[in-house]
Parts: sequence; structure tokens; C-alpha cells
Amino acid sequence: MSRRLRLAAGALAALPLSLATALHAQGAQGAQGAQGDADVARRVAAVMPKVVAWRRDFHEHPELSNQEVRTSGIVAQHLKALGLEVRTGVGGTGVVGLLRGGRPGKVVALRADMDALPVEELVDLPFKSKVRATYNGQDVGVMHACGHDMHVAMLMGAAEVLAGMKAQIPGTVMFVFQPDEEGEAGKPQGAKAMLDDGLFAGTKPDAIFGLHVGITPADAGQLTTRPNGFMAASDFFRIVVHGRQTHGATPWDGVDPVVAAAAIVNGLQTIVSRQAKLVLAPAVVTVGALNAGVRNNIIPDSAVMIGTVRTFDPGMRDDIGKRLERTAKLIAESQGATADVTIQRMTPVTANDAALTGRMLGTLRRVAGASNVIEGQPVTGAEDFGFYAEQVPAMFVFLGVRPKGSPLSAFVSNHSPKFFADESALPTGVRTLVALATDYLAPATP
Repeated sequence: MSRRLRLAAGALAALPLSLATALHAQGAQGAQGAQGDADVARRVAAVMPKVVAWRRDFHEHPELSNQEVRTSGIVAQHLKALGLEVRTGVGGTGVVGLLRGGRPGKVVALRADMDALPVEELVDLPFKSKVRATYNGQDVGVMHACGHDMHVAMLMGAAEVLAGMKAQIPGTVMFVFQPDEEGEAGKPQGAKAMLDDGLFAGTKPDAIFGLHVGITPADAGQLTTRPNGFMAASDFFRIVVHGRQTHGATPWDGVDPVVAAAAIVNGLQTIVSRQAKLVLAPAVVTVGALNAGVRNNIIPDSAVMIGTVRTFDPGMRDDIGKRLERTAKLIAESQGATADVTIQRMTPVTANDAALTGRMLGTLRRVAGASNVIEGQPVTGAEDFGFYAEQVPAMFVFLGVRPKGSPLSAFVSNHSPKFFADESALPTGVRTLVALATDYLAPATP
């Protein structure tokens, strides 16, 4: 057994004995006071066995984007049992629960995403996924390789804790269980689909919070955030290079789109390295696939490439799009070919509201301990949480899930078939969600 798997097995075996200890150790003074924190810690500790069971069940039964029927059914049943107002089928398979507190106040939203990835799991766990499905016409394994199983379980636990505190809550808590965060090119992702389906039409939150496991190699239980741009905007592009088909032995009789496409790939790299003003913000242009031809001795009629652009600045996003189109078309023209360029905006920047983030840092420090709250760097991965951030003040937080004591070199990030999340981070996640909601809704003290 590898060191990684020994750590995983050790964490799983030790979990039931460590939950309450971990929770009560995080008590500390804060906006609610020591007594309030102790009450929350007790409530979270009581729900943790359910959270662990939910997480393992969802992990063993993952569902691809827009297919989260079983998952959303379990979520809806739980929220209804708690006495919440529940809407289902929002944006597809999305579920929304409203908890109206015992006193009037603002509205705060908490979000969790539910979908899994077309990835075959290579981590040997007792609840390892063995699910298979069809994705893009191919038979694939399905795995919660991004930790959404933990997100759903933690938010279900937070809902139970907050429902038990209903009489004390001054305001309303909205629980958003979202489908299709991973998304597919050409289709609106889950956050936008839910918004388009009236997510905020009846009750618009004054703020929204999201929690995501992994992404950075932070230790289990550590929290990472930053004000302003946190995760990049994502754009999809498709370039079709049109040449003129001919025999491979006589290239002068045609126009080779493969050679033109290769030149375009190289040309696109100069956009970031030589044209974009990187002192403003980082950017990435990546060609992820290039397909052309079927035989070794036939120059094909066309070549197709697809890729992604990641940016943090709206002006730079527009500028890179224009440069990408110009570069592809002019390089193709220089070789006697033509290029059709399509750019589709997928997700906006996930930008944390600076004032909201500054206000809630004290909450994060109280929950995890000041030394366990990290100001992170911008992440060029993308998240459709940015759609919510365009509508209301938002804050996104990463929860570390790397086993404590494991070497950084052993860290495997999200989307890998070897992605492993240490469950000892779950109590911190539940308590963070609860504290963000209650602290935000708490009346300001003079």
C-alpha cells in the first residue's frame, strides 16, 4: 500500500473519534460569543455522522452534469424533512431551500454544486465509485474528482444545523444546490441556468457564499480566500482552418490546413507572451485539441482546433479575444487558407466582493484559527460561481483537504483520477458555512 493510501485509510479510520474534538477545539470568541460558538459546535458535531455518510454515498453514486437526479432527490427530501420551503427542477435538476428565521432580517445564500466528472476513479476507497456512463458517445467512468460530493454533504449538514437554530436567526437563509458546474461547451452552465430559471426572482439574497474543497494544496481544515478576482473567466474557442485537399505527394496542388493550423497554434502563444499587458493581470491561452485528416498520404480539406482562454480583467478578456481572431485569420491567409473563429464566453471572473470579504475574514479566523486562514493567489481555473457574483455581493472560499503531514509532492489536484479528499476537513466546512450565514445575518453592534 502506498504512503498516500495509508494516509487515506488512517484518516478514514480515525474520523469518528476526532470529529467532536476537532469541532470543540475551534470554539473561540467571535460575533456570536463563546456560548453561541459552543452551541454551534455541539450542533455541528451531532450532524457530522450524517454528513460523512452522505458524502460517502454521493461519492459512491456520482452523476454527471445535468443528470443529478438521485442526488437532487436526496437533497430535496432532506430539506423538506427540515421544514424548509423547497423548489426543485430549478435550472434543470437544481434544488433550492428557504429557511425563514424567527426574526426579520436580510437574506443570505449558501451554494453547493452537485455534478461529477467523466473520470475513472483510481483511489482505493471502501466507497470508491464504480459507476460508468456515456459521455460524448464514449463509455467512461464517473467520479467526484472535484469534491462536489463533499460540497453537497456539508451544505446538507449546515441546513440541518441552521434549521435547528431557526428561532434565533434574524433573516432568511437560501440553500442553493446547483447542477452542472463543470459545464459543456455550447451550453449554459448550472449557475446561469438557475439564474435564468428565476433563482433570485422571488427572494434575492443580499450576499452569497460558496465553499470549494481542494484546488490548492492547503492542509485539511485550512481556509483560503482573497478579495477581488479569485478564479479566472473562461472562454471557449474553436478555429476551423479551411485549405484545399490534395495528395500528400503533391502538396503544391492544394493548400495544407495542417501546416497552417500548426503555425496558428504557435502564433496564439505570442498573444500572452508578447502582446497582453501582463502587469495588469495574468492570462492563459491554451489549444487543447487539434484534429485533421484520416490518412498519411492525403492532405485534408480542413483542420479543427479547440481551446480555452483564461483572464481576470474584462478589458484584457476583450482584447485577447480580438487578437486571437486576428492572429488565426491572418496566419491562415498568409498560407492561402482561411480560418473561421468562434469564441464563446463560458464563465465570468469569480470575484470576491472586497468589502464582504474583509468583513467575513474574522468569521473564517474564528472557525479555523487565524493561522489556518490563508490569503490565496489568483487561480486560473474557472468556476461558474462568478455568475452569482455578478448579481449580488459574493465570497468564495477554498477548504483544504490534503492530509496533514503528507508531502506537498504527493498532492493531487482536482479533476485527477487520483484526487483524494481528507474527510477530517468536513467539520470545518460545515461550521464555516453555518458561521458565514449567522455572522452575516447578525445585527451590527454599535
